[in-house]
Amino acid sequence: NEYGIAAYKVADDFAQAEVAFVAEVGGIEMRFGTTLGAEISLAQLRSEYDAVFLGLGQGAVRDVGLSGEDLDGVHNAVDYIAQLRQAADLSALAVGRRIVVIGGGNTAIDIAVQTKRLGADDVTLVYRRGPEQMGATGHEQEFAQTNGVRIKHWLRPVRLQGEGDVRAAIFQTVELGADGTLADTGGEQSLPCDMVFKAVGQTFVPITDDGPALADGRIAVDESGQTSLPDVWAGGDCVAGEDLTVLAVQDGKIAARSIDGYLKNSGS
Repeated sequence: NEYGIAAYKVADDFAQAEVAFVAEVGGIEMRFGTTLGAEISLAQLRSEYDAVFLGLGQGAVRDVGLSGEDLDGVHNAVDYIAQLRQAADLSALAVGRRIVVIGGGNTAIDIAVQTKRLGADDVTLVYRRGPEQMGATGHEQEFAQTNGVRIKHWLRPVRLQGEGDVRAAIFQTVELGADGTLADTGGEQSLPCDMVFKAVGQTFVPITDDGPALADGRIAVDESGQTSLPDVWAGGDCVAGEDLTVLAVQDGKIAARSIDGYLKNSGS
């Protein structure tokens, strides 16, 4: 939440203050610049420690898979929000005049509202299904609209156009077919733009060295947060469920209680 949540939702340095508070408990060592699977392996951690908790989040951003994604002005919403959160001078951030956001979740709402507040003239959020199917809550959708963001539904992205710089996002109009899948209606819409943000979700990067079992592409856990490995727990966005900070915090609390019981019973 220091890097991935819109600034208007979380006060600056809130996460850092929380980290400092926890560190004051004492006996806690923090190692930075250490990547699981590179500088250290899960097997090493399991051999050195009695219990391991994985709070890895989701480390990869999905591409939309469109021609023109390599044009200048096309960005991942997650990376831009992180840059925005850490910027000392917001006026130095590049912000287009006409922005298209592709996606329907909270990150899409965040980047749409943020860029509008940063001075964009026109911000349009485009989602391939209806408002009821959006990952963002009704409250979030309403919040975006009251902040000047236009939301368009039932449009599937097909390509981005431009010469060097992005100049338009092309969408196919769709409807819900009888079998529940999306069916093209034959129409197209072109949205002029000079900046496009992709906000179609993130994915978990699996642990390569004998990691715990997965479920639906993320780490499988029981009700206590324990994985398929007896000494490994996990929580937050790397496990299945809603990608919400408050639930990640709850996952940590539940796992901590479980780990405490595990250590007591094992005599560690």
